[in-house]
Amino acid sequence: MSLQGVLFLLYQVVVIATIIHVVMDNRQPAKTVAWALVIYFVPLVGIIAYIFFGINTRKERLVSQRSIDQLTKRSMLQFAEQQSLQLPETYKPVIELFINEGLSLPFSGNKIDILTNGYDFFTSLLHDIAQAKSHIHIDIYIFEDDALGSLVADALIAKSRKGVEVRLVYDDVGCWQVKNSFFERLRVEGIEAEPFMPVRFPSFARRANYRNHRKLFVIDGKVGYVGGMNIALRYVKGRNAGKASDRTAADNWRDTMLRIEGKGVYSLQRAFLMDWYFVDRTLLSDRKYYPSADFLPTSPTNLSTASTSLPTASTGLSTAILQTVTSGPTSPYPEIMQGYVRIIMGARNYVYIETPYFLPTVLVLYALKCAAQSGVDVRLLVPQKGDARFTEWASRSYLREVAEAGVQVSLYTPGFLHSKLMVCDDGVCSCGSTNIDFRSFENNFEANVFIFDAETTRRLKATFLQDESNSVPWSQQSERVSPKFLPKLGESLARLFSPLL
Repeated sequence: MSLQGVLFLLYQVVVIATIIHVVMDNRQPAKTVAWALVIYFVPLVGIIAYIFFGINTRKERLVSQRSIDQLTKRSMLQFAEQQSLQLPETYKPVIELFINEGLSLPFSGNKIDILTNGYDFFTSLLHDIAQAKSHIHIDIYIFEDDALGSLVADALIAKSRKGVEVRLVYDDVGCWQVKNSFFERLRVEGIEAEPFMPVRFPSFARRANYRNHRKLFVIDGKVGYVGGMNIALRYVKGRNAGKASDRTAADNWRDTMLRIEGKGVYSLQRAFLMDWYFVDRTLLSDRKYYPSADFLPTSPTNLSTASTSLPTASTGLSTAILQTVTSGPTSPYPEIMQGYVRIIMGARNYVYIETPYFLPTVLVLYALKCAAQSGVDVRLLVPQKGDARFTEWASRSYLREVAEAGVQVSLYTPGFLHSKLMVCDDGVCSCGSTNIDFRSFENNFEANVFIFDAETTRRLKATFLQDESNSVPWSQQSERVSPKFLPKLGESLARLFSPLL
């Protein structure tokens, strides 16, 4: 046998062994088949792609149980002090699900502000940073070195010079285009800045695909933010922010953040401290990170009233019960996805969802179709024009499928919709960093808050309805409802790779 024949035979053995590894991982059949097709039909590149992006890490434990217990101790004590905590019977199974799977504890007595544009969010954030006296904790996917990033960095440096502890976790891949000198400047000023799972050889293959997509901000353990906004100028100015001459209305950016005051900040703090231990191996469990909550939330921050066609902030003080739920590829369960499925399947009247990307897992797809077929008013809002062409094409067949099942699909037209929220039955709502796609549910480290409160849910519902009024129905897009043969074939081929996107 020639050398070429021997190499070909060895390659076939490697291909078969890799496919066997994929099959024995017992993941979702759709994802298994997708990876098997890539490995078999894309010579060499398919195997390399699987090694870099496909190996399942869910069974790994990156933080010891002892460390988890230590980091959870303070939040557990604050939870135990809630003597008057009464869980709503309707959603008690969902709350118990989050407690049992990830020890996501519910906290009552929260003031929640809904921030729906970058002007309001960054004005509020900078105001709270200026008021910080003890510590500032930031867990972010992108911290851009642009005009806005420099403004936030300067604000953090000013507080660090005054003795405030400032800690920053930034995702290494999300900040790939940011020069290290930007973060080194923060470190020189006394700010502790650590990259999340830095992508370096030889660990590149095991880390590149698993990213920290969370957006968490905690100030003094009393004020917290969670949602979909990173620190970058485009969240204020929209896409092509630095190219004013190239900007169009389609470049406007629509997103959602929640500002939280009250006991619910304890759960945001725990989420950050877990990530901090992961990147720095420092256990932070001092009492000062969980200050007494025996205070009334302050009056709402004076937010920016810059001219915009988007809804602005809405505020409210209530006895809202809040849980911060985190999930990631090393969690025993995909908690956020399971929470979505449990809520959708339990809906009686309506479920409204906003997401920039719609590549649902089998469970989420089934839940949405089942709810719609059961007479529940299921609405889905996505951007008319996405920011990734291949992902947009892959999502179209899913959108057509749920629309045919009775889901009211709408396409947001004023710009790019990056908001990630869900509201259900005027009783429960969720907002955070999680998209309705395989990557968020299975590969990324994500964080959402689930709020069990009628008043807050109605306010977030009003936000959805405002966005929906600025959209066009899917049914009016004939080229998407009934595409011609070649576009439909392209969508179907793109869908094959949706578990990998």
